[in-house]
Amino acid sequence: MDKPKIGLIVGSVRENRFADKVAPWISELAARRDDLALELVDLKDYALPFFSDPVSPAYAPSPHPESRRWQAKMAELDGYLMTAAEYNRGPTGVLKNALDHAYREYNRKPVAFVGYGSVGGARAVEQLRLIAIELQMAPIRHAVHIGGGDFYAVMKGETALKELPHLEKMADTMFDDLAWWARVLKQAREGEPSAAKAA
Repeated sequence: MDKPKIGLIVGSVRENRFADKVAPWISELAARRDDLALELVDLKDYALPFFSDPVSPAYAPSPHPESRRWQAKMAELDGYLMTAAEYNRGPTGVLKNALDHAYREYNRKPVAFVGYGSVGGARAVEQLRLIAIELQMAPIRHAVHIGGGDFYAVMKGETALKELPHLEKMADTMFDDLAWWARVLKQAREGEPSAAKAA
């Protein structure tokens, strides 16, 4: 079986975003593995409008070409890893908006998170897990939480993420689970009667 394709969704678009430090670091760790293939999916590259479709994408096609482009990318992937900045105790508006632009494409695929901020993005990640369940994803337990001390030290240039082994250990555990769930759920999806008929 091919390695599961995991989309690293960069969930912030603000200037000087911390995600620009997270994405290369987590991508480098993923590149060491032979059980998954990570692909960068940056929300800056998708000009998604505020979600205003008359019907949920669960029930009808979107009228917006950019929404359909997003849906096509989500459909290509076997799982997701999202960077989760925490704004006012919740996830970013742009990430929630992007999630609302698809539905079936996410179903029965795992999702993991790299959170950051004063409490490691934990509150944003918890909300994202609830959203993921509604979208019929399988959020995994293990995540990477870059807490305040590490977050501010990296922001100030006093250290780098690759110099913090406790974060790498968190990432390894998360990747172990994400790769397992991605493989198992991919096999299950491909074994469904509807998938066999379409082949």
